[in-house]
Amino acid sequence: MLQAGRRGKTLAYGVDRSAAAFPLATSGGGGHPEEVRNLPSGTVTFLFTDIEGSTRLLEELGPDRYAAALAEHRSQVRAAFAAHLGVEVDTQGDAFFVAFPDAREAAAGAIEAQAALAGGPIGVRMALHTGRPTVTEEGYVGVDVHRAARICATAHGGQVVVSATTRTALGDTEIMDLGLHRLKDLGQPEKLFQLGTEKFPPLRSLNATNLPAQQGDLVGREADVAALTRVLRAGESRIVTLTGAGGSGKTRLALQIAAELVDEFKDGVFWVSLASVTDPTLVLPTVSAELGAKVDLTEHIDERRMLLLLDNLEQVLDAAPLISDLLRACPNLCVLVTSRIPLRIQGEVEYGLAPLPIDDAVSLFQQRARGNSSASVVAEICLRVDCLPLAVELAAARTTLFSPEELLERLSQRLPLLTGGRRDAPERQRTLRATIEWSYELLDEEEKKLLQDVSIFAGSFDVRGAEVVADAALDTLQSLVEKSLLQRWGSGRLRMLQTVQEFAGEELADAGRYDDVRQRHARYMLDVATSANLSSDSAGPQRNDLLEPEVPNVRAALQGCLENDETEDALRLMVALEHFWVGTLPFEAISWFERLMSSDEELPPRLKAQVFRSWGGIVFITGRFEEGKAIYEKALAIYERIDDEQGIAGILHRLVIPLVLNGDTQEARAFNDRAHEISKRYDDLKAIAVSVGSEAGIEFSEGNDELGLSLLRESAKLSEECGFHWWRAGNLGSLVENLYRLKRLDEAESTCREAIALAHAIKERQWTIFDLALMARIWAHTDRLEDAGRLWGGIETEEARAPIGQWESEKHEYSSDLPLELPEFERGREHGRKFSLDELVELATATA
Repeated sequence: MLQAGRRGKTLAYGVDRSAAAFPLATSGGGGHPEEVRNLPSGTVTFLFTDIEGSTRLLEELGPDRYAAALAEHRSQVRAAFAAHLGVEVDTQGDAFFVAFPDAREAAAGAIEAQAALAGGPIGVRMALHTGRPTVTEEGYVGVDVHRAARICATAHGGQVVVSATTRTALGDTEIMDLGLHRLKDLGQPEKLFQLGTEKFPPLRSLNATNLPAQQGDLVGREADVAALTRVLRAGESRIVTLTGAGGSGKTRLALQIAAELVDEFKDGVFWVSLASVTDPTLVLPTVSAELGAKVDLTEHIDERRMLLLLDNLEQVLDAAPLISDLLRACPNLCVLVTSRIPLRIQGEVEYGLAPLPIDDAVSLFQQRARGNSSASVVAEICLRVDCLPLAVELAAARTTLFSPEELLERLSQRLPLLTGGRRDAPERQRTLRATIEWSYELLDEEEKKLLQDVSIFAGSFDVRGAEVVADAALDTLQSLVEKSLLQRWGSGRLRMLQTVQEFAGEELADAGRYDDVRQRHARYMLDVATSANLSSDSAGPQRNDLLEPEVPNVRAALQGCLENDETEDALRLMVALEHFWVGTLPFEAISWFERLMSSDEELPPRLKAQVFRSWGGIVFITGRFEEGKAIYEKALAIYERIDDEQGIAGILHRLVIPLVLNGDTQEARAFNDRAHEISKRYDDLKAIAVSVGSEAGIEFSEGNDELGLSLLRESAKLSEECGFHWWRAGNLGSLVENLYRLKRLDEAESTCREAIALAHAIKERQWTIFDLALMARIWAHTDRLEDAGRLWGGIETEEARAPIGQWESEKHEYSSDLPLELPEFERGREHGRKFSLDELVELATATA
């Protein structure tokens, strides 16, 4: 078992430095307290520098030439910074930390230094950030120092990246907007800029991962971060399990470790929350869904260099053999697990997470508490709760009601009496439960009931959900937020810490209300799904945005229905989300349908037909055309038996597609005409839009191009009018494809920008990729060879990240007329491989 040791805090600029105070330094390094007065104070602009690829340079140049180049580099940058009033605060190896009293002088110093270094062997990345740090005897202290170091870590050699505060201070300086970027402190995205207009690869930020943003910096844990990143970086183990009591900060630490390792795993770092998963057989499907895998997970990962963070695994430990098998089959995969219990599989390194050192626990309390507090009293409070991060934060939240002295007195009286939990549990875990129970006992009865009831939600929930499911009063809800038993995100959604949720869930079960609240939760999720208009039966505009944050709750509702033999309720929810599943999580939906339809429960005929319609569409969109068609035909048989004309029309529309693909346009036209007549009779605008779009496909197959284009435009217009965004996105993509085929490139390009923006906005990944490929073809024929290469290279990276579906069988058609051998295209292609999907969309939709 790898034990967590305590090390001195590193000043290396790439490591979490939230609590670091930089020592003062003269040009020779090593400062003295009496020099504090020489540091700029008030509003200060920090400049951080770091040499890109210093280890590689040392190997290429050899020790002597590298030492000479390093000395020359130091001389050049020092001269540039000094000429613009820069004060050298610290030097660590080949990196500089310089403070300027004026942002314009800092920018001028950075530009002058980069100009001096241009053409030399050393590439230096630089960052500027303006703030109001605190000056102490030890140097600068505060989040601005930390922020500047993190920004520097995103840059490339020769690049100067600038924060939003510095951008404001620079006024009219020539500057490039780089957009929003998440830094490795896992906070909310930051707006970043670049001095000058030279093109560089995308910043080394966290934009290409799914690591969630976090509130507040990670306090302490530097030694833990260093130890675990070393193990995973060096390949000492490919499976590391971070164990510890609930509330010891396992998840927050694991997220930071994953953030530090983003650059080490070229095929991705992915966080998979398993907190709401209770069935071990769903662990790998959940991972597959998070990765967007469209084939078996082992086949998807294969030899990719990838890191998975599996969070909260303790309730599904029976999945450990499956994880072991996955590691054996995927030689370059590493897995970081958080669990209260080790997995006990071959090769596992267990890292026991100790409580915070007392100094860090005190720092955490003081950051979270209201007002000033005595360090000695705070230290005693922290010791009373064993310095567990969650316990410290819960205690700090009580400073809204009590002074630290009063808080200490209450803890002294109450905690020894509240030692709930298993008698064989570690003392720190029993103490944590006592701390949560103590906070719970301070609530009034209405607050207790609300906390119990909202524990039914998975992931997060909104105020309306709390009102409907838990009959929440706003004042009571706000009180739970203020007492840190609920957390409010910037989006306005609410969540519980996992340990608090477990406690509240136990209280809900003990109160005998669990089944009633669970059923209310399932009914609410059906109401949300219905209001989003994502079923083929819905008449209103589609609202994908309503469902995106509710996916964990949808899964919880489905799982609850499955476990309690409420198959019909679960299938109604699945049908209500038909277009969401199609565009976002088709393979997960197929798994749910297969499990739910294995039940012997007799279903109402109309619901059964709707299930086959939805199921068939999802199977069809993944490229399994014959299987999808067979399921459609089951739906059609039921709709005809119950004489549901609109249901019949919906299936006829869908059967047009395989008929056209097989060249049977006569029967396709007959099916479509019958469906169109029914749709007009019922004034079903969505279905009419589908009929018109399907007719376009028939006309194209018969060589009637102008009529086909006209029908596609009409279908897109009808789809826009009724809010059928998914169908409109498909129409626009088809329009682009045919305009390109007809060599109408200007019109194709403008339509393609619209198609890409819409497909990406509704998270239709497959169509986004197809449309990006179309834009690459258009640009390749309009002399934008390098940009076309960028798109193609980015598509290849996205294809490697996760299979796309129908793309794999059709890619060769798109690449057949691309100038793959031309140097301009290849140069862009190499650059584009570093782009995220968001960055590809931004490139493709920007007007020239």
